[in-house]
Amino acid sequence: MSATRKDIGLNVRQWIERAQEDLRLSRHAMTMSTAIPYRLVAYHAQQCAEKCLKAYLVAGLTDFPYTHNIGVLLELCAKSAPWVSKVNDAATLSSYATTVRYPGGANRVTKREAVKAIAIAERVLRIVTKDLREKKMLSPRRS
Repeated sequence: MSATRKDIGLNVRQWIERAQEDLRLSRHAMTMSTAIPYRLVAYHAQQCAEKCLKAYLVAGLTDFPYTHNIGVLLELCAKSAPWVSKVNDAATLSSYATTVRYPGGANRVTKREAVKAIAIAERVLRIVTKDLREKKMLSPRRS
């Protein structure tokens, strides 16, 4: 049974909504007055970028593996997305999905790294949503 364009659109919107939530959480955590968990800020920024790329792949009916590796997702997107070169640095976020989440790994993230992770995630979200809107897979932004 194949998915309808409406079903695909709903799935794309859900991926993007979750990406936006991750980004909002990252930004909000940066406003904490003490003990900002920079590793979690970076983790949620990574999640934002990952979910945006997965939304793009869903929209294009491209299968993707269960992965948190943004480099793999970028390679898949590159087959049909001319914008990939503008977000290639998002691959650097992949380590935040794994090593910083668990004890024993390299789990220290600096403020500077967290700020950079947010900036990358914001760029990925902006570029991917623009493309999806142009392809009519997302509704236009509401003012």
